[in-house]
Amino acid sequence: MVLAITTMLLPIAIAGDKIDIGVCYGMVADNLPPAAEVIALYKKYSIGKLRLFDPNRDALRALKGSDIDVTLGVKNEDIPNIAASVDGARSWFTTNLQPYTNDITFAFVSVGNEAIPGEFADSIAPAMKNLQSVLSDDNLNGVTVTTSVSTAVLGTSFPPSASVFSDDAKGAIVDVLNFLTIKGSPLMVNVYPYFAYASDPVHVRQDYALFTATDAVVVDGNLTYHNLFDAMVDAVYWAMEKEGVHNHNVGVAVSESGWPSAGKGNFTTPKLASTYNKHFKQHILSKAGTPKRPGAHIEGFIFAMFNEDLKPAGVEQNWGLFYPNKKPVYPVF
Repeated sequence: MVLAITTMLLPIAIAGDKIDIGVCYGMVADNLPPAAEVIALYKKYSIGKLRLFDPNRDALRALKGSDIDVTLGVKNEDIPNIAASVDGARSWFTTNLQPYTNDITFAFVSVGNEAIPGEFADSIAPAMKNLQSVLSDDNLNGVTVTTSVSTAVLGTSFPPSASVFSDDAKGAIVDVLNFLTIKGSPLMVNVYPYFAYASDPVHVRQDYALFTATDAVVVDGNLTYHNLFDAMVDAVYWAMEKEGVHNHNVGVAVSESGWPSAGKGNFTTPKLASTYNKHFKQHILSKAGTPKRPGAHIEGFIFAMFNEDLKPAGVEQNWGLFYPNKKPVYPVF
């Protein structure tokens, strides 16, 4: 693990002025601070949104009264039971969400993470429908039910206008999109320019991946791209359109994005990670949208709050904004 750089964090927002961006609270570690201290850290840096990958009770208790908007995940293995019946969905809701609805603002419930394609894929849309029914019965229509997918659901992604969903993902994705269209809810997508750059640095420019290119790097018809992030999001928009789903029906929310600070030599340094995440934050907060969807509102979550030592050694352990001792790895907020 690299040593923390000594640069101090940028000045934080005025107390009470929440920053309209989220950070994922991953917990695949055995050395993280107690949940109450973690939520205090979110509040210290005015991080206004948090994503939980599963309904961790300690975290949910700590979030009560925090004024942090929460995206709550359904574990992939719980999807079939929720999909099987409204009663199954009600049981999950009663155990994991209902006890906290008076004290926590839930923005999203994400039914699974990167479960399309996969063994649970065909159960996702039925599970979403059943959960929506339960939420509506409890007058919680303000909670958006969706799912989170990776860009691996795309069979073709370059240029963005050529993008289509892969054959093994298409059926489940179309069912999900049909559900999301009913309420005009967004599809959550994990968007990682880092992986495209690290896997092909000869052909993917570093400045294009980091939001720092000053010229148009990719031209796709009448659209020009200065950063890979926009191209990846627009690839999803194009693929959705080819299934008859347009932006006024379903948008995109970025449920994860980030850059590791160690684990792969010169590709992963605190400076690169800081550069990416600062520009990602600025891009989301600018509300600029993308070349294909200028001005479109995009939710954004940085992955992740902490380095997680129980993940596979190398890059996977080094996505955190903070070390487990709550010291920053690099400046973002």
